[in-house]
Amino acid sequence: MIFFIIYGCVFYLFTVDNDPVDPATVSDIGGLMPTRIEQVTKGEEEREIVKTVKKAADENLKASIAGKMHSQGGHTYYPGGVVMDMTSYNKILDLDTTEKTIRVQSGATWADIQEAVNPHGLSVKVMQSQNIFTIGGSLSVNVHGRDIRHGALIETVNSFRLLKHDGEIINVSRTENKEYFPLVIGGYGLFGVILDAELQLTDDELYEMKTTELPYDEYSDFFLEEVKGKEDVKMHLARISTAPDTFLEDMYITDYIHSGSQDLLKKHNSMKGEKGTFISKFMLGISRQFDWGKDLFWGMQKTYFQGKDGDFITRNNAMRSESQFMEYESRSDTDVLQEYFVPVDKFTAYIDDLREVLDEEELNLVNITVRYVDENEDAVLSYSKEEMFALVLLINQSKSAEGKKDTEKVVRKMVDVTLKHGGSYYLPYYEYPSKKQMKEAYPRTEEFFRSKRKLDPEELFMNHFYEEYGQ
Repeated sequence: MIFFIIYGCVFYLFTVDNDPVDPATVSDIGGLMPTRIEQVTKGEEEREIVKTVKKAADENLKASIAGKMHSQGGHTYYPGGVVMDMTSYNKILDLDTTEKTIRVQSGATWADIQEAVNPHGLSVKVMQSQNIFTIGGSLSVNVHGRDIRHGALIETVNSFRLLKHDGEIINVSRTENKEYFPLVIGGYGLFGVILDAELQLTDDELYEMKTTELPYDEYSDFFLEEVKGKEDVKMHLARISTAPDTFLEDMYITDYIHSGSQDLLKKHNSMKGEKGTFISKFMLGISRQFDWGKDLFWGMQKTYFQGKDGDFITRNNAMRSESQFMEYESRSDTDVLQEYFVPVDKFTAYIDDLREVLDEEELNLVNITVRYVDENEDAVLSYSKEEMFALVLLINQSKSAEGKKDTEKVVRKMVDVTLKHGGSYYLPYYEYPSKKQMKEAYPRTEEFFRSKRKLDPEELFMNHFYEEYGQ
């Protein structure tokens, strides 16, 4: 016990960054790209947002759009530009419980939507595994989540309003101004400001949790037969070990199985808050620092989820998992994400090749979660060309130039392995992959950037991502 107290004190003193922040400098959550900008503007009203765009155009400034800034590659800001912070533009505009749709301003979060729809027995179809993100940001990266019966977010979008570079506001759907639809969703804020969107909802449901432990080479067959092949399994999440003793071999999966009991649904449908954050945050901190910490944390995670077998949880609560325990600030290092998509039938061979690469490299790989994404090529920059497993890697790395160079080397090797197996990677993260790798992962890359220059000829909307890969 004394060890843990001492470690906790040392961890706080040497990791929490209390240095003053230059108000003219912004950074996303990764902290690897601090950038001096002209100004940050907040707009609670549409006219203020329009005014900001017109002012940037008149003054020949670049404009970027920000929500919670959890993208890690400078997608939400640009040197010397104007950053439009949309988080105050967050009203619920309309909820149609009959048609099961909701229209919200783009700065609203998934938590805002859940609070609005839960009393009506409704739920979101697709969102990330946490509910802290803005709708505009989620649309801009075309998120996916735990629901295996719905794929990418683009599937659930009916329409949205877009503020263009010239100040014009247009309605965009699959039939109206449809050229914009597959570009703006998954378009990283490069085509205009999403003002509000109408999203499809579904019924809230009650699920029974079931956790299964299995070796990695049985996962694909198990998923196809026992998860996707069973209609009553609605949501799914897996983890593969990053602990040295079982590295990329041991797995456990948690399935959410539909229970038709309406009485139990009413009993469990109050929205839950986060609990036990300190313990999980503390254990994650140990696993960043020590190999034995990774082994200990892996064992604790398995035990925790196996202990929840038979527990009931509503869809809304299953889609608002803990996020606070992942919050991390340090002077010297940071957590970055990578996400790789690999065809379901290539999973075992992919993991074998990935393990071979990582056995030869120094990479502080802290966690990997695995989700399923069905084929969807609606977006121009689509990441799921067929049925895919999505592996989300949490990596702890140094903030130094050498640390970034070292991580880039390993990431490019991991991306090469992913591409070798017919996979792709997610674009909201640090710009480690090469331009060549992006073009191979996203065959319509050139079409996307040509459309950007056509629809925003002055390149008003700008960010680091476009500068790196599009210019």
